[in-house]
Amino acid sequence: MKEILYYTRKPIDSVHYDARIAYSMHLAIREGDGFTALNHNSGVLFALATENEDGSLNPKCLRNPFITEKKTKDGFYVLAVRTDGEGCADTEDVGGILLWETKDLIKYKEIGMIHVSDTEVERIYCEYDEACDDYRLMWSAGGKWYKSILKDMTGGVQVDGISSCDEPSSGCVETDIEGARDCAVIRVSDEIADRLVKKLTVAYHIGNEVSDTIRVSSKEELEDIRIRALYSDGTSALKRVDWDVCGIDFDKSGEYYIKGVIHKEHYEFPVAYNRADPCIGFWNGKYYFIATNDADNNHSLYVREADSIPELVSAEEKLILDSDMYDYAKGLLWAPEFHEIDGKLYIFLALTPGEFFCEESHVMELCDGGNPSNKDDWSAPKRVVKWDGTDLCEMGREITLDMTCFKWQDEYYAVWSQRQFLPKDLGAWLYIAKIDRNEPWKLITEPVVLSKPDYGWANNHTFVDEGPFALIFEDRIVLTFSSAAVDTSYVVSMLTIEKGKDLLVRENWEKNNYPILTSRSVPGEFGTGHNAYVVDEYGDIWNTYHARPGEEGVRSSGIRRVHFDTDSMPVLDMTEELDVSPEHAVVYTKLIVEGAHIE
Repeated sequence: MKEILYYTRKPIDSVHYDARIAYSMHLAIREGDGFTALNHNSGVLFALATENEDGSLNPKCLRNPFITEKKTKDGFYVLAVRTDGEGCADTEDVGGILLWETKDLIKYKEIGMIHVSDTEVERIYCEYDEACDDYRLMWSAGGKWYKSILKDMTGGVQVDGISSCDEPSSGCVETDIEGARDCAVIRVSDEIADRLVKKLTVAYHIGNEVSDTIRVSSKEELEDIRIRALYSDGTSALKRVDWDVCGIDFDKSGEYYIKGVIHKEHYEFPVAYNRADPCIGFWNGKYYFIATNDADNNHSLYVREADSIPELVSAEEKLILDSDMYDYAKGLLWAPEFHEIDGKLYIFLALTPGEFFCEESHVMELCDGGNPSNKDDWSAPKRVVKWDGTDLCEMGREITLDMTCFKWQDEYYAVWSQRQFLPKDLGAWLYIAKIDRNEPWKLITEPVVLSKPDYGWANNHTFVDEGPFALIFEDRIVLTFSSAAVDTSYVVSMLTIEKGKDLLVRENWEKNNYPILTSRSVPGEFGTGHNAYVVDEYGDIWNTYHARPGEEGVRSSGIRRVHFDTDSMPVLDMTEELDVSPEHAVVYTKLIVEGAHIE
C-alpha cells in the first residue's frame, strides 16, 4: 500500500496560479519522509460549471476534498465543498456536498450534489462501515459536526436521519509542497499508486534495447536501423541512430564493433518569435509552416517551405495573404491550418472585413499543380457556410474561428470554435459537423456542440474552448484543444472518442478533467496552447504550439516530439532532455557487413 496526499492549493495571483485552478484537487505520493507532488503540482480534479437556461455558465471550484474507498473495493468516492469560481461560498446550492466517483484517481465522473444542510458545509468526512454495510457521511457546518447513514452514496440529493456527532479524526497532515492546503491522506494499492506516477509525471529516458548484432549489406540499410529507447513509465519509442562508420567498408564482408549516438532533433524555443497558432503541413514531398503573424497585429500570413521539419526553422518566409488583397479580409487573419482532402490542399483560417466581432471561418484552395508558398496559386478565401448555403452564423453577433479538419471512416469532419456575443456573451464553444469533401467550406450536417469551457482551467480569465486539432488512431480519435485566455492561463486539454461511436453525439466524447499542457509543464514557457501535429518522414509525431518565452513574452512557436504514455495518450511536455538523456544517448553493437564481394 502507498500513501497518496490530496489537497487544494492557495492561489498565488492571476499570472502564476489563479483561484480557478488552485481550488481543485491535487495529488502527491509519499516518497521517504515527505510527499512529491504529481502533475507539476497542478490540479487533477475540477468541478463542472453549472449552466443557465440561455447556455451561459456559472464557474465552480472545490475545497476541502475527501476521498473514501467504495465498499466494492473497485474505486473511490470523492466528496468536496463546491464553491463559486473564486473559491467563495456557492450561493447556488448552500449546504451541498459535491460527489464524484473514480476507479483510479485519474478519470472522474461527477455525480452531482448531496444536500445536507441549510448553511455552508465547511469540512467533510466519510467512511464505509463494513459491519453495518453502510456509509457514514459526516460534515461540519456552523462549527458543529453532523452525520447521516447512507446505504447508497449515489442514492439521492437529500439525506435523512441527520444527527450531531463528534469531530472525526481528520487525518490531516503537514507538507512542504508549495501552496498545499486542506491536506489529507489515503492509502491505495501499489497498482493504483504506480499508475498515478506513470500518468501524472513526465517519463524520462532510462535505457535502450539494442540488438547484439546488426546485419546489413549497405550504409543505407544501417541508417534505417532503429533502436528502442526505454522510459521510466514502461513505455518506449523507436529512435534513429547516428552511427560512426569510419573505417567500415560496405563493399566487403566483415565484422565491426561500432558506436552510435541516438539521433535527437534540437529545437530551441522559440523556433519563431511572434508566430502563434503554428501548423506544419506535408505536401508533395515538402514541409510547409504557417502561423498567425503577431508581428504585424495579424494582418498577413507567410509560408515557409523546406525538405525537412528542421530546415523550416531557417527557411525563407513568403507572403500568401494579407489584409490588402481582398475587401472582405481587411482585418485579423487568424489560425491558418493546412489540410489535405481527397488529394487537394486547403488552408482553413479565420478572417474579418475589419471588426473583431465579424471574424468568421474561411477556406482557401490550392490550384492543381500549385505551390503552397506561391500566393497566386491560392484561391480567394471562401466563407464556411451551412448545407443550404446560408451563413454558419450571423456576422457581428457571433464569430467562428480555429476551424480544423480530419478524416474518419471515409468521411470528413470540421471542428471549430464559435462564440456568441449578442445578446449575451456565452463564451467560446467547440462545434463539430461533417463537411462536403468536394467543397470543404460547406457543412453537410447540423453543427453540434462538442465542448463548453465548463472547468476552472477553461474559464480562467475568460470562457474559451478553441484551437482543436485531431490525432487519428486506428481505434480512437484524440482531439486536443486550448482553453482560457491567451495569457499565462492558456492551457491544452483533450477529448477522446472510441471507434464505432457517432462523432456527432456530444456524450460519446470523453473530456479530460485536467489540462495536459500548462504554464507549469515546461520551465520558461508560459501560456502554452493552440497546437497542431505533423508526422515526419520517419514516422515520428511532432507537436507545434505557441507559448510565451517569459510571462510578458510575445506568443512564439515551439516544436516538440509527441510521446505516448502507458494508455497510448499523447504526452506534450516531454522535453528533449527527458526524451534522450545524455547518460543513455551512446549505444554500441556488433555490425556484420554482408558485402557484395564475399571472400
